[in-house]
Amino acid sequence: MEFFVASLLSVVLCGWAATPAREPNIIFILADDLGYGDVGCYGQKKIRTPNIDRLAEQGTRFTQFYAGCTVCAPTRSVLMTGQHTGHTWVRGNSSAVAGRVPLRPEDVTVAELLKKAGYTTGVVGKWGLGEPDTTGIPNRQGFDFWFGYLNQAHAHSYYPDYLWKNQERYPIDENRNGRRKVWSHDLMTREALAFVERSKDGPFFLYLAYTIPHGRYEIPSDEPYSREDWPQVGKNYAAMITRMDRDIGALMELLRKLGIDANTLVFFSSDNGPETGGGIDPEFFDSNGPLRGKKRDLYEGGIRVPMIVRWPGKVKAGAVSDAVWAMWDFLPTVAELVGVRPPENIDGISMLPLLLGREPKEHEFLYWEFHEGGFAQAVRMGDWKAVRKNRGRLELYDLKQDPGEQRDVADANPAVLAKIEDYLRIARTDSPNWPVGNAGERSKNPAERKERRPPVARG
Repeated sequence: MEFFVASLLSVVLCGWAATPAREPNIIFILADDLGYGDVGCYGQKKIRTPNIDRLAEQGTRFTQFYAGCTVCAPTRSVLMTGQHTGHTWVRGNSSAVAGRVPLRPEDVTVAELLKKAGYTTGVVGKWGLGEPDTTGIPNRQGFDFWFGYLNQAHAHSYYPDYLWKNQERYPIDENRNGRRKVWSHDLMTREALAFVERSKDGPFFLYLAYTIPHGRYEIPSDEPYSREDWPQVGKNYAAMITRMDRDIGALMELLRKLGIDANTLVFFSSDNGPETGGGIDPEFFDSNGPLRGKKRDLYEGGIRVPMIVRWPGKVKAGAVSDAVWAMWDFLPTVAELVGVRPPENIDGISMLPLLLGREPKEHEFLYWEFHEGGFAQAVRMGDWKAVRKNRGRLELYDLKQDPGEQRDVADANPAVLAKIEDYLRIARTDSPNWPVGNAGERSKNPAERKERRPPVARG
């Protein structure tokens, strides 16, 4: 009898041991033009973000995390492909040569990798990586479900008369003929929550790419700030961020209600630094915090962004990390997490060890390039940061001593410059859509110039 009980216990225990834990759900929340200093846990004093701050209290806040680029579309391409802007296919919002460039069938996205691991995949918000009927639309890049704006110009209106749901237009009749009844962000939150409800048995990947706080600065109400003696555009900007914060709170509450909170890994970040157009003054909110620069700059204020990671019991709660990593690390990180092999041609490094409290492999170099207003490049090597504008001389900053990039120390450090110059010779591959010789040229196609001057509401 004792032998039988022992044998049965052994079988049961072995069965339990052989049953793998379910893979975690993964949510990546990406704000749009949210500056490094625009949320409370990164120093914001005027705008209230209690739910984002709670994510930081329950997870780890990273102080040296970088966007893929300093504008929208290339950052999103970097995030999806794990390749920095010297290699990823979409290197700008619009190409002077080819207009809006879509991802190709051979571009392997995070969503495609996760589908191989059995994930249900969804994206809600702003895509920017493929126009209708191209190879770049989300449903042809690994996503089972898609809702939102396909291109950046359409996303400039928060009261569009249509959005996209999978491969069909989703009409919003209440916004036709100049009416402003349905705010697109509310629809996005509704669809994101519904996707989580449908996918709760998991595992699932939700890429929630909010358009907040990108201009235009349209909002149903500035109620939280209506008594402040601020410019109206400032009230709208603050209220937009607060409403996004509110809906992130609703998402986290849903995870708790469904009983999947502990098994959901949540990332929160922004696609680039703060905007200065549309009447907004980033200095009013100190949107870039202690950093120099803003959107369309390769100084720190244009590319260093918030990053909060929360996974109860796995990622340390209430921690602050100065580890240096970037958006192209997301793909290999989740690939290691779910046990799939990432593509060979990526630039990212898995930061899963970092998230779980161990020492990760470090980047020797981080690289950015930007093609608006002339060709610009930036490199981070350890604490050194180099910036080159219009193929001119390299500026050099010691970020440990000078995080605000106020003192160019290039002349005093020729050996550092030489090493960075050597790296720049191999940092990138030429792109037919973003040739360096034509960098900064404006498209001659009027439809492609809309990104610079927001249209009413057309894709």
